[in-house]
Amino acid sequence: MFLGAALGAASVFIHASVPPFGLILSITATFTGIWSIGRMWGRRSLKVVASFIWTVVVLRASFPGASDEYLIAANSVGISLINMGFIVLLIAILLPN
Repeated sequence: MFLGAALGAASVFIHASVPPFGLILSITATFTGIWSIGRMWGRRSLKVVASFIWTVVVLRASFPGASDEYLIAANSVGISLINMGFIVLLIAILLPN
């Protein structure tokens, strides 16, 4: 669970830095991290749990905070992180361990 949260937090903070390289780094790190979880422990269920936690962290970051700030803005980079992130998570889960 910690790895999914760490990947999600890193994706949130890195995706908007130096567009589009931050987004590419976030998506690549997400794929590699989720895939390696299954590779290290050999269970697809752990990849599903980590992906769910990543999803929770990223979606929570896209809602307004206490002072109405958004960590993931509703621009092309932010929307791409959410959309491409979900696709990459599905691919990483479906790949064999």
